[in-house]
Amino acid sequence: MASPDNVTSAQSTQDQAERTATPADSKIPGALLRYRVLAWTTGLWLLVLTVEVIAKYGFDVDNFGWVGIVHGWVYFAYLIVTIDLAVKVRWPALRTIGTLLAGTIPLLSFVVEHQRTAQVKRDFGLK
Repeated sequence: MASPDNVTSAQSTQDQAERTATPADSKIPGALLRYRVLAWTTGLWLLVLTVEVIAKYGFDVDNFGWVGIVHGWVYFAYLIVTIDLAVKVRWPALRTIGTLLAGTIPLLSFVVEHQRTAQVKRDFGLK
């Protein structure tokens, strides 16, 4: 049977966690989902852009000029949602900048997305 001291200690720990929660904490799951979707979308469009560049300069096929434009707009949206998540979870500046730059190197956005998602889920107790 639990002693009264253990119950009181557990209750005070729970009360303290509720008091330190900020309104932004409830917005983290949505921000994380938006970040994940845009990280994958940016990564996929960057791979398509890489294929387009190889086709253009390696095989003189220049039919896909629109791919760079699409990737640019998707990357812009990725920047916005990444900054939104970074503000909500209070990432340091270097972590934020590294995450922002991950959308410019093929395959890196997938790796960084996995690392940042695991970290945010661990830090904020998300499933």
